[in-house]
Amino acid sequence: MTLRTYAALAQGGPLQPFSYDPGPLGEEEVAIRVEHCGICHSDLAMIDSEWFPASYPVVPGHEVVGTITAVGSRVKGREVGQRVGVGWHTSSCSHCNFCLSGEQNLCGQRQPTIIGRHGGFAEALHAHWSWAVPIPAGLDPAAVGPLMCGGGTVFLPFQLHAIKPTDRVGVVGIGGLGHLAVKFARAWGCEVTAFTSSAAKREEALALGAHRTVSSVDRAELKSVAGQLDFLLVTVGATLDWDSLIATLAPKGRLHLVGVVTDKLNLKSGGLLSWQRSLSASPTPAPGTLARMLDFAARHQILPQVERFPMSRVNEALDHLRAGKARYRVVLDADF
Repeated sequence: MTLRTYAALAQGGPLQPFSYDPGPLGEEEVAIRVEHCGICHSDLAMIDSEWFPASYPVVPGHEVVGTITAVGSRVKGREVGQRVGVGWHTSSCSHCNFCLSGEQNLCGQRQPTIIGRHGGFAEALHAHWSWAVPIPAGLDPAAVGPLMCGGGTVFLPFQLHAIKPTDRVGVVGIGGLGHLAVKFARAWGCEVTAFTSSAAKREEALALGAHRTVSSVDRAELKSVAGQLDFLLVTVGATLDWDSLIATLAPKGRLHLVGVVTDKLNLKSGGLLSWQRSLSASPTPAPGTLARMLDFAARHQILPQVERFPMSRVNEALDHLRAGKARYRVVLDADF
């Protein structure tokens, strides 16, 4: 069996047609015909070796929506014809303490979808059945892909830290992750403050559900909300004025990172310890949390704002994202 894909053959290079043999379907794996696949900044990071030297060829794509075409002999709860989504991981060991406690995303043997294997910019891929999460019927499959990574990433902190509907929540960065965080926080019942460095996005943030907006780079504006927030979710990887952001937190407030900040965090501990504030972070979630996130999204009709390209125009789509023009996620439609 040979699968057709689009792959980066060298660091930062354009994606080109590339074929590979995925090998036999594992006993606990499902084969998924890709219908749609979102593009995430993490895909660009792998294409460009931004985080570490990637092993080429790289077939990106970890926001997959597709239909199961075959199941292994020991697959449970999945069947041919079922529509599923796959996010940042495709398998885990299933026997460590984290897997047994429902935190498979923290498994030491977890398998990322696009690191050490090929991803979803392809006509099909294989995944362990537990990581192929059923898509609720109420969600548009052409738009749901970014929920499998970006949506799950911003949803997990609400569960981890038991965010309450009465909490005042801030979201830093109104992009692919941030615009979904605003939607989730508003549906959660929270008072939502959107922080952005772009004046053009302030009205957009209000339309997405924010109650107010604040500049993330203007110290005077940041000072105007000092001590007010219970939870501040940072969705960007930029270097920010961390002390000023921490100062927006109320006593016992928490600043939580989900964006990959590659620079060192330059902050003073006094702003944390004087008011018993916390600093934390989290990755993409386990399958159980992904399923709960999708159910919540279906109940409240939360979907990313997407721009769609045929997969055959993948390089045009990547250039659109690199240029910062995406509003707010790009989805590729498989057209092999």
